[in-house]
Amino acid sequence: MTTTKPNLKDISSKVMAGERISKEEGLFLLKDAPLMELGNLAQQVRFRHNPERHVTFVIDTNLNYTNVCDAYCTFCAFYRTEKDSDAYTYNVEQVMEMVGQAASKGVTTVLMQGGLNPKLPLEYYKSLVSETRKRYPNVLPHYFSAPEIQKISQVSEMPVREVLRHLKESGQETLPGGGSEILADSVKRKLSRLWPKGRVSEWEEVHREAHSLGYRTTATMMYGHLEEPEDVIEHLERTRDLQDLALSEGNEGFTAFIPWSYKRGETPLAKRVKQESGPTPYLRMIALARIYLDNIKHIQASWFSEGKKTGEVALNFGGDDFGGTLFDENVMQEAGFYNRTSIDEIKDIIRDAGFKPVQRTTKYEILQVFE
Repeated sequence: MTTTKPNLKDISSKVMAGERISKEEGLFLLKDAPLMELGNLAQQVRFRHNPERHVTFVIDTNLNYTNVCDAYCTFCAFYRTEKDSDAYTYNVEQVMEMVGQAASKGVTTVLMQGGLNPKLPLEYYKSLVSETRKRYPNVLPHYFSAPEIQKISQVSEMPVREVLRHLKESGQETLPGGGSEILADSVKRKLSRLWPKGRVSEWEEVHREAHSLGYRTTATMMYGHLEEPEDVIEHLERTRDLQDLALSEGNEGFTAFIPWSYKRGETPLAKRVKQESGPTPYLRMIALARIYLDNIKHIQASWFSEGKKTGEVALNFGGDDFGGTLFDENVMQEAGFYNRTSIDEIKDIIRDAGFKPVQRTTKYEILQVFE
């Protein structure tokens, strides 16, 4: 029995008929499909999910409460040990001062992440959420990635689900998708100095439990380091499966998928990765994600990680969202990567790409449509 190898014509027919593509077909799109034809197909899928020529963005900032971390990830230049002279852990009042400054700029979402600090109790995290809600009701606390939730679980000796329940009772509604990198243990083993910490199952557990409790979360991917094409497809497949599960249980699950490329900078991993991934692989990744993730409504194109021009082009390769303003960002900056923008510039870039800018919340509620 012979099997037909995947080709773009057959895959396009399948996609336009609303059928789900396979791992093998996804691998073909990632490795061999002509880029412009792939982008055209992805854009048709984009308009199926989001029919209007709207591109959304959120006014947000990225704050950090501690840089003390015991994970020692090779791709990170942000973390410090307790003994480092520039290590810090802010108390709740100090964090609230930063949140207040963000709120004064019109920020509606604070994305807050930190190192995996073994000395911080559950009450600290609950206070960050509840005080944000009490003092700044117009700011949504988009706090704590999956590894942080796992660390809280470990320190408090409490199951992940109970940690998430406590945070929800404090006022939390969403979780960021950080910590996924590539959802393939064969890759995570290479990236981690403390393997088997940080396994795929741990990231999946947090998002699975969060979805079942009614949280909305984002799915992310950091590529362009030690992964193979097959690992990217595994990542997309796992993401799609998690969303299938959430939807089958009557939950909304992931709001969006957000890929970005690894930045070498001052990270230890730079010794093993000699060249960064460029614009063409990014456009291919955006297009592939839009086609593969048929159960996730939004694909986020990034002005921040990939550069403003590449981000603009990605809006015609399947991306329908342009992320946030990220007024204060330190993790990528520590790696030697600096990129900033303004609200007006984001709107101009979206218009230049041929779309209408739309301000949203973290949960993709529309706040304002700009001409």
